[in-house]
Amino acid sequence: QVQLVESGGGLAQPGGSLRLSCAASVRIFSIYTMGWYRQAPGKQRELVATITNSGRTDYADSVKGRFTISRDNAKNTVYLQMNSLKPEDTAVYYCNARDVRTRFDYWGQGTQVTVSS
Repeated sequence: QVQLVESGGGLAQPGGSLRLSCAASVRIFSIYTMGWYRQAPGKQRELVATITNSGRTDYADSVKGRFTISRDNAKNTVYLQMNSLKPEDTAVYYCNARDVRTRFDYWGQGTQVTVSS
């Protein structure tokens, strides 16, 4: 069973920064593509960023140049560094692990990010 535990959410001012972390309790971290998704009130969940085991990254256009996803395979952890935050980044952020063999998705419980002055 895969468990994903997010941390690092909270309140930030516009232009500020936050870093999210997601620790994965898995036997073999390398078989998972890791990602971050977010869901704002009244909206569908959307992709923010993903990173493969080899380090290939993909970003939503809305966060390119502001957010950086990274992973530490020794710690089974994925990070999302969020800079130049905007009010429209306000959402619940979810950590995702996709098994590359089965394409099955696992989800964390979510962490709230609020950007407001």
